[in-house]
Amino acid sequence: MGLPRLSRWASGVAVVALCTISSPRAQESDPKLTGIDFILDTYVRDGEVYYRALKSDRARLDSYVASLAGAPVAQQPRDTQLAFWLNAYNAIVLRTVIDHYPVQGRSADYPAKTIRQTPGAFDRLPHRVGGRTLTLDQIEQTVLPEFHDPRVYFALGRGAMGSGRLRSEPFAGAKLEAQLTETANECITRAQCVHIARETNKLEANAIFSWREKEFAAAYASGAISTFANRSPIERAILAFISPKLLTTEREFLAANTFQVVYKPFDWALNDLTGRGGR
Repeated sequence: MGLPRLSRWASGVAVVALCTISSPRAQESDPKLTGIDFILDTYVRDGEVYYRALKSDRARLDSYVASLAGAPVAQQPRDTQLAFWLNAYNAIVLRTVIDHYPVQGRSADYPAKTIRQTPGAFDRLPHRVGGRTLTLDQIEQTVLPEFHDPRVYFALGRGAMGSGRLRSEPFAGAKLEAQLTETANECITRAQCVHIARETNKLEANAIFSWREKEFAAAYASGAISTFANRSPIERAILAFISPKLLTTEREFLAANTFQVVYKPFDWALNDLTGRGGR
């Protein structure tokens, strides 16, 4: 399928980075899509990415990531700031993947053809964002906790099937609450997030809950029903988090309070629509 030619940026790159997070998602047929809107709308489908096509048409993504460096995010309203950091993280992940695509296996510690085969992808590669130099891990571990909303950890694409589903639209300050609510509700309905296994009497939870245990416990543990008072704070938090979307049969199963909570190994398989890491 042919793609529209790249349009020129209408203003300075710092302004573009902030404008794209506050503009509504344009229709797929709109030829005026720009920046991260265009990238997500064109190359992301149901949480997976056409990495091969994105790499062959990467100028727009490179320009967007470059625009993040000097964006005056600290002066923006709280929701606009958070949307900026989520979009920045996800864009940097996309660029990290295509920088090394097709992915070549180097480490036996992680599956082949995944972002984790890029040395230091999360903990060592520096990026200029909002006037700061940060790694992806630093964005997740030091910037995002300041917003006290653990739903954001399922809004991070991470380039992996085990993460929350990457959206085909950017986060925007004006509708961030609705977007994060949708992200959380969608997570609850996906087996990669939580799975109630009656046959083994287990509640299988995504490893992200354990990675960000402190944040989830602080935000959700107090919301668990009294039945689970004997559970650990993170277990109560997971139960409160999933409660709004439970089926009646699932509620009845959990009400017996005899199940074990276990964390599923995180699925690092690349969220790739073009061959799971390239062929």
